[in-house]
Amino acid sequence: MEFKGRTLELTKCDWTLFTGLCKGCGLCIQKCPKKCIAWSKVLGVYGTPSVEANDECIACGICQMVCPDTAIRVDKRAKEA
Repeated sequence: MEFKGRTLELTKCDWTLFTGLCKGCGLCIQKCPKKCIAWSKVLGVYGTPSVEANDECIACGICQMVCPDTAIRVDKRAKEA
């Protein structure tokens, strides 16, 4: 089974949510130090709301680490010289 991600191009990273894996547990919202993750209008695999980040994201990757379903991927942008 292939999962398509929904990628948000934020200032510090590309933040991808795989809605086919997100069950809407909200752990990422609870653990985000910047409180920049919120519920989205896009539904996840179980018909529950999925999540999305905004431009306040610092690309720390905590959401990716705490997600029990590996539904989030944070790809930091390379720093410009």
